[in-house]
Amino acid sequence: MCMTLAMTLGMSIGIRSTLWMMWGELLGVAIVAMASVIGIAAIMLQYPQLFSVLKVLGACYLLYIGINMWRSKGKMAVTTTTNKAIELSKQSLFNQGLLTAIANPKGWAFMISLLPPFINKNVELLPQLSLLIAVILISEFICMMLYATGGKTIGKILTKKNNIKLLNRTSGSLMIIVAIWLALS
Repeated sequence: MCMTLAMTLGMSIGIRSTLWMMWGELLGVAIVAMASVIGIAAIMLQYPQLFSVLKVLGACYLLYIGINMWRSKGKMAVTTTTNKAIELSKQSLFNQGLLTAIANPKGWAFMISLLPPFINKNVELLPQLSLLIAVILISEFICMMLYATGGKTIGKILTKKNNIKLLNRTSGSLMIIVAIWLALS
């Protein structure tokens, strides 16, 4: 979801403005990674029903996003009278990135399953966690920049209203399929 958001914002508002969303998303990923290492994984293993509830909630969230994307009227193509893309506040972009990262059930599942095995209990936690999170955040930032740059590059074609509707419906359909898969798995 974060990469799709970076690409979409790269298309509609440009890379420089998209950086604000990226900072929020990186903070959210860091929070999820720290929580996963510090104890969420232990809680999830001890209470598997909690994981099932969170999985269903995540599926409902993805279903909600998918339906809203389907219903979208191509808002990214809306321009002002000066033919300049609508600008969002830095704070709202930051918050959008933060909430997208924290509310991403796929991100939680990935971090919970991947990170704890990388921690050596015989070595101090802070240096290990710092290095692990640094690698994750650098990788995440590079990928988001690639997506935002790709979005900016193809943005001239896709920001036409009919193309945005098609893109939203395709993305929405994929979100709905993932939501159903997540709920049934």
